[in-house]
Amino acid sequence: MTLSIKDSVNSELQGITVNPHPVNGRLQVITLGKDLLEKFNDLTCEWDLQAIEYKPFLRFAVAEALDKASDYQLGKLLVQIMDDRNQGAFLLEACDEVRAEYEDTEIQRRYFVKLSTAISHMIGLPNFDAMYGKYYARFTVRNVDDSDSYLRQAHRRMEMHNDGTYVDERTDFVLMMKMEESNMQGGDSLLLHLDDWQDLDKFYNHPMAKQDITWGAPPSKNTGYDIEHPVFFEEDAEGKPHFLFIDQFAKPKNRREGLYLYEIGESLENDPNCFNVRVNVGSMLVVHNHRWLHGRDKFVPHPDLSRELLRQRGSFSR
Repeated sequence: MTLSIKDSVNSELQGITVNPHPVNGRLQVITLGKDLLEKFNDLTCEWDLQAIEYKPFLRFAVAEALDKASDYQLGKLLVQIMDDRNQGAFLLEACDEVRAEYEDTEIQRRYFVKLSTAISHMIGLPNFDAMYGKYYARFTVRNVDDSDSYLRQAHRRMEMHNDGTYVDERTDFVLMMKMEESNMQGGDSLLLHLDDWQDLDKFYNHPMAKQDITWGAPPSKNTGYDIEHPVFFEEDAEGKPHFLFIDQFAKPKNRREGLYLYEIGESLENDPNCFNVRVNVGSMLVVHNHRWLHGRDKFVPHPDLSRELLRQRGSFSR
């Protein structure tokens, strides 16, 4: 059954359906119809990916085109979901008819970049991704990995975390899109809403909650600096906490800091309210980065395992 907050909207939407995720109703599942996506294609076919990369204003024109194709309903819906603390996340995908026509080609994947660009620029402004050198990043998970972080390591669980912990710019949202995959089993996205974390009060009321921690990334992230901030770095308009944590890139200066971070990580990994989300090729998961933690389940080993992902993350702009 659709959540009540969507019932009044659903009857008016054309080419868009919205339903709560069957495992956790906070996550909204948005499906775009074929006619809507065809209108979007017609409105944006003159802009290739290179033009969108070279001309930042075109990214907002792409967002405008998708909103126009939805009779200016989709943009309002996405902002409403992201601003609602009880939700703050959506899984967006095309209808079955469109998904059945997807092809394993670079042309198709460039279209995915364009569609994800429309979505990200409806809700905000993506940050420059230093790892990839663009406003988005594309990377591939394979059976063997020798990188310096857990991002591409297939055979271990990527622990629950927030993005943007080690950069000096806001990371209000994270968009993760599946571009292609082959020989895949497992590897689901993992989500936990901050308010569903059973030990939230314990750690939010801890003496270390508002103490600065040093954070820094390995060379592959191309940042070149450390920053400091608490894990509970701010409150929202209602006085509820916003969270910013990742286990890999913390640099505790003493045992007290180290044990606090260790205990947070252990608590998050064992929280029963963490749930799996299967993201299909061409679909994207978008979360409020300060109200949701995300991770990735491990993959079943296969010598030809491959999954390409797209990431955009940035700040809200209204």
